[in-house]
Amino acid sequence: MLSVAFFLSLFLNNPSFVPKNEKVKEFRIVENDTLTYTLKLALDDKGRPQYFFRNIFTPVCYTNECKPVYINFYWDLLGNYVRFDLPKNKVLTKVDHDEFKEEDYQKLQDILAQPNSIFAELKMEDLIAKGTEDLTDSVDVKAGATLKTIKNQVIDGAVYTCYTLWQIAYGKAVPEMRKIIESYTDDKLLHSFLTSNNYHYQYWAMEKVVSKDGNVQKAFEADLQQIIAGKNIFTAKHALQHVNNRFFESEARQTWLWESYQKSAYPLQITILKKLANIPLTNSLINNLKAALPNANQEQASLINQILAKN
Repeated sequence: MLSVAFFLSLFLNNPSFVPKNEKVKEFRIVENDTLTYTLKLALDDKGRPQYFFRNIFTPVCYTNECKPVYINFYWDLLGNYVRFDLPKNKVLTKVDHDEFKEEDYQKLQDILAQPNSIFAELKMEDLIAKGTEDLTDSVDVKAGATLKTIKNQVIDGAVYTCYTLWQIAYGKAVPEMRKIIESYTDDKLLHSFLTSNNYHYQYWAMEKVVSKDGNVQKAFEADLQQIIAGKNIFTAKHALQHVNNRFFESEARQTWLWESYQKSAYPLQITILKKLANIPLTNSLINNLKAALPNANQEQASLINQILAKN
């Protein structure tokens, strides 16, 4: 998690935190009859998309007044919220005009980083007691949580601000970003997504390059192997389970898969063995499985014996 000092350095020094070597393309988004805004896409010097951002101005209304909030939001290329910063000389304040403290900014980042927030199921009138900035006593019934739990998910004196900003972070801009990135989709983007550390990118790209019957486009086979042998066990299992058996039938790929098995975490080893149960094996892999039996635990040994029986 990024440090408070890092966030504050962004607040103080960067009006929109776009590196100088990046360009920006703007998209006019119509949210409803009365609201339009500019969504921005940062591009590198070759015109490749990097991330989305938006310079936001929104009124946050309390009991008898509305105050302007200036803030910059950043999303990845699939519309997943990443972080925020503030324009130069702008701060966030609470209902009593007290400025946010360092811990408030950090807590706001934590709140905004939660896609499954209580804010997703509640309207403002459900959350706030009428005429106040206080949490209503009935919110726990609708949210299925205690008031104490809910208070841990908001900033005292800034519930309106937390709610309003979360709604923007996960609002109608997100599907617009997905539409925009579709227009940039080509082999280069898919390669970069598949080899990214962003698992959202990997899942999205796998849907593009692996057909419903599990055939992998030739140009992306090495990328799928990299995912299967990677550190993220969830994307690795997803790839293994969705790629068809023919992908693993060659001797070279079975040699590679066995090498990956030996380096993998235990849950992924089990997934690999289950995959091998339906694949015709080379003699080399059969011998490797036999050699592994003496050191296998009960679950591994059961699966290996099933594989050997079929071969």
